[in-house]
Amino acid sequence: ISLEVAPGRRLGVIGPAASGKSVIAKLVCGLKAPDRGAIEVLGHDLIGKRESELGGLRQRIGMLFQNYALFDFLSVEQNVAFPLEQRGGMPPDAIAARVAERLRAVGLAGSEHKLTAELSGGMKRRVGIARATIADPELVIYDEPTAGLDPVTTQKIYDLLTADQLRTGATVLAISSDVAALAKFVGEIAFLYRGRIIYR
Repeated sequence: ISLEVAPGRRLGVIGPAASGKSVIAKLVCGLKAPDRGAIEVLGHDLIGKRESELGGLRQRIGMLFQNYALFDFLSVEQNVAFPLEQRGGMPPDAIAARVAERLRAVGLAGSEHKLTAELSGGMKRRVGIARATIADPELVIYDEPTAGLDPVTTQKIYDLLTADQLRTGATVLAISSDVAALAKFVGEIAFLYRGRIIYR
């Protein structure tokens, strides 16, 4: 595939199951290496980079994984705070305030001390969104941001993601099976089929 997202734009990727949507997300944030070709993210060429060289770049990227990828041994609050703690330079009380604000925004105020095992699938997804956006990353990748959510919550989440993107100017790559809801959020959609983009 050949895919380019201009800075500050929102691109949606749709396609049937197993067409390669999540693979694109993992390639963009350096979790997978391509067999061939070139990948440039935020001005950095990812090809041939060692894991140790990708750390700084990944701090500039927020990622919501399709399978949540939450730490089951940490509380909701600790999961959401993780990117800020890894980045360093922020006092604990400021981190706590930012976490509380993000959890309120996704409708999970009061869930700070719960473990992920106590959460429903929809709640886990909202925790993932809070974690992906807490550090105001330059690039945010959402892999199925509203899967398992009811239509009202879906609209609220997309309203939140829109407000976040307008506030930060971040570039967004959003993958979703809910084409109708996604189309209201992104400015452009690429249709992936059998590993190729056949429409954009």
